[in-house]
Amino acid sequence: MAQSEHLMAPVGTVVSRMRALDAALPERDGVAVFNRVYLAVTEEVERRLDAGRFGDPRAAATLDVRFAERYLAAVDAADGDGRPPACWRPLFQFRRHPGVRPLQFALAGINAHIGHDLALAVVDTCRALRCEPADLEDEFDRVGELLVSLEERIREELMPGPDLLQIADPLTHLLGSWSLERARDATWSAARALWTLRRFGDLAEEFTERLDAAVGLAGRMLLTPLSG
Repeated sequence: MAQSEHLMAPVGTVVSRMRALDAALPERDGVAVFNRVYLAVTEEVERRLDAGRFGDPRAAATLDVRFAERYLAAVDAADGDGRPPACWRPLFQFRRHPGVRPLQFALAGINAHIGHDLALAVVDTCRALRCEPADLEDEFDRVGELLVSLEERIREELMPGPDLLQIADPLTHLLGSWSLERARDATWSAARALWTLRRFGDLAEEFTERLDAAVGLAGRMLLTPLSG
């Protein structure tokens, strides 16, 4: 098996799981809305890996898979007897609420995944590859740039037209209260802090719990029902 094919195999596995979720969930379900967004991101990472567009494809593939696995584990926990991380609970709680708009579901999922899961995935990847966060910074930035470009597309596709979205619309204020770029920058700082704290079990656990809770609070705000 060629190296690119070897790297693509685990990425293909998480893509397959997300495609299965897409087929199984109702289109309007909040998790389904986010899953479609994230599936598009992961498929694009897979294409770029295949095209050799990552400087360190092994690091990029490992980060991508560890990142995706955290989202999929949260889905499994919500669908089973487990308890998903606090950052994901608002999305699972409000996934069928008629007053929450699709754009809110998408951004709440991105908030949970970027704000919490990505920092932990960086640490997971460093442990797996026996490297430092600084060794992953280029791949982290490449994935982050892809996410930012996708967020712009999401806003264009899911945001009401200018004739519907007025300055007084509460969605206008929600959209202005959260930024993926700011979240990505905070995540990189959190990942470095977690890596530094890894030798101090209690402190690392407390930091992770506080991060999870803070991201969950932001997610709850993003999912404020606007009607219904």
